[in-house]
Amino acid sequence: MRDRFTLTITDYRGSRHFSLHQLVKRVALGTVTVILLTFLAGGATIWWLNHNLTELAERRDQAQSEYEQLQDHKVRVIQAIERRNAELNRVIEEQSAELSQLDLELGHIEAMVGLRPEPDVGRSQRLDTASQTALERALMLQTIPSGNPIQGHSRKTSGYGWRRHPISGERSFHAAVDLAADRGTPVVATADGVVNFAARHNSGLGKLVILDHNFSFKTYYAHLDRIKVRQGEFVPAGTVIGRVGSTGSATGPHLHYEVWHLQRKLNPEPFVAWDIDNYEALFEKEGRVKWDSLAKGLKRSLSLQERQLSLRVPNSSGN
Repeated sequence: MRDRFTLTITDYRGSRHFSLHQLVKRVALGTVTVILLTFLAGGATIWWLNHNLTELAERRDQAQSEYEQLQDHKVRVIQAIERRNAELNRVIEEQSAELSQLDLELGHIEAMVGLRPEPDVGRSQRLDTASQTALERALMLQTIPSGNPIQGHSRKTSGYGWRRHPISGERSFHAAVDLAADRGTPVVATADGVVNFAARHNSGLGKLVILDHNFSFKTYYAHLDRIKVRQGEFVPAGTVIGRVGSTGSATGPHLHYEVWHLQRKLNPEPFVAWDIDNYEALFEKEGRVKWDSLAKGLKRSLSLQERQLSLRVPNSSGN
């Protein structure tokens, strides 16, 4: 038998003879060629992808390095800002302490140069309490700090004047009165006023409320445990503005109470004792305030209010 076949193809161009063995050989050669080309193309593609992956990895590593550098720089900047803020806070606290000390020393200097109350104040400068009506007296007590700022039992632990500081041990002027009471005891406004400050103070006063009153009076309530009012709020006399505490530089629960007039600290003790039954005592003990002038201003305000009310009342007489 013959081990191969001959394939003859005839067309208009003539006849062609193909050996089956030769055809298989060509098909195999073509197949091998296609496979080789496929492998070459795949290899080239893999090489290109690997090259791109390597480049992307390098870019990723560079970006990661830059990110870590930025993070380190950010940490250094934050640390620098924190150090600067700590330094500024320290400077502010030192300056606040210096200002507080200057305020205290000022009270002593005023007493030395004769700005304290004098018993021989001229009669023309004194308040003529006999000419005041009951309404005028009530309004004086309502608009000017009066009475105990603690609603409940309290006792005086430190008065107005020179003393040895309970914490530092240094001798200093105490321009306030300290009233000890149980923690959480209500603290009330001693006159109608507007809340000027209600937050923790940078000095040793801790949580502090400052109220602005009529006739340029101002009161301070310090070392509070809690604050019950907000800045800008109007509070009538007797309103609970906080609770007794020991925040700031304090050895125990108490209220540090100050009374100011025209940017000057007054002795608050006569104001704490001032009430309708002890009405004239304040004017005798505190001579730095022009009480007669304030009373005239209050009388004029009442007169204007009465006049406005009279104009609103309809005329009962017919025409």
